[in-house]
Amino acid sequence: MKLVTFLHRDQERIGVVLEDGRILDFGAADARLAVDMLTLIRRQDELLPLARALAAAPPAAALHDAGAVRLLAPVPRPVSMRDGYAFRQHVATARRNRGLEMIPEFDLFPVTYFTNHLAVTGPGEVQVQDHHLTRLDFELEVAVVTGRPLRNATLAEADAAIFGYMVMNDWSARMLQMEEMKLSLGPCKGKDFATSLGPWLVTKDELALKATPRGEVLHAAMTCHVNGQLLSQGNADSMNWTFAQILQRTSYGIQMHPGEVIGSGTVGTGCLLELNGSKVTDNLWLKAGDEVVMTIEGLGTLVNTVVHVPERLDGVTPSLLDGTLPDLYAGTPAGEAGD
Repeated sequence: MKLVTFLHRDQERIGVVLEDGRILDFGAADARLAVDMLTLIRRQDELLPLARALAAAPPAAALHDAGAVRLLAPVPRPVSMRDGYAFRQHVATARRNRGLEMIPEFDLFPVTYFTNHLAVTGPGEVQVQDHHLTRLDFELEVAVVTGRPLRNATLAEADAAIFGYMVMNDWSARMLQMEEMKLSLGPCKGKDFATSLGPWLVTKDELALKATPRGEVLHAAMTCHVNGQLLSQGNADSMNWTFAQILQRTSYGIQMHPGEVIGSGTVGTGCLLELNGSKVTDNLWLKAGDEVVMTIEGLGTLVNTVVHVPERLDGVTPSLLDGTLPDLYAGTPAGEAGD
């Protein structure tokens, strides 16, 4: 199922996108399904059979035309959100562009970092301020949502715990990221202002996942267009670490819960930092008014527009670089510019 969270008459609802494009409002169809997405995920054994039955025979009174609602992020308030580093092509290229050798630890274990699960957006506007717009970047990623508790998981347990997949845009303010990572912490301010998810959450039964000894692999073409220009092309099956491996590592020694979001990291060619450094693009960065369109085969198309929000001058933290714009690619020490 293609599960959605949406606004209808200023009320947040959940439902499913039907084959004809209309949206079935679960709560309007059955009061037992008048819940949020996290509750549906946590109570999936009880509630998903009801949802599937309704989707197979949807009551007309509970249907909305797509244009009559506003899609939010499928999981607007994840329990937590981590981002990975799973595509070797992206990591190696971004490091090579900065004059750095490939880090050998990449091949030893998968890594993730926590990002801001309270700054999630869905399709539509993404609001940014002045410092975000200094080298604002997109990052084309696929994300999963956990549906079962995990602790010290095996690969099989990790795969079984994945509830569904969705498109993820890990917005990056590269100048803020470069400043703060000099302090060997972060990324923080360079990432925490927005992460876009959507347009819907696709349950695993909808996807042709390939079983491998490393865990399940999703074969899905990934693209990103900016203002109609194709900039990024890749495939989810080129992840060098599977989501099962990422979850196995992440769950080591901790309790994970249903409703946690884990991003794959950037697919090869999937951001301007990489493309500019490779001279595919010429110092291109996002600006106010730009439209960023990400499509992943089987997961849908996430469309966002960059919107500048003026900031209060007395509330601006001065840039540590004092307004200068150093070269992101000229012998940058490891960790300073980030990926």
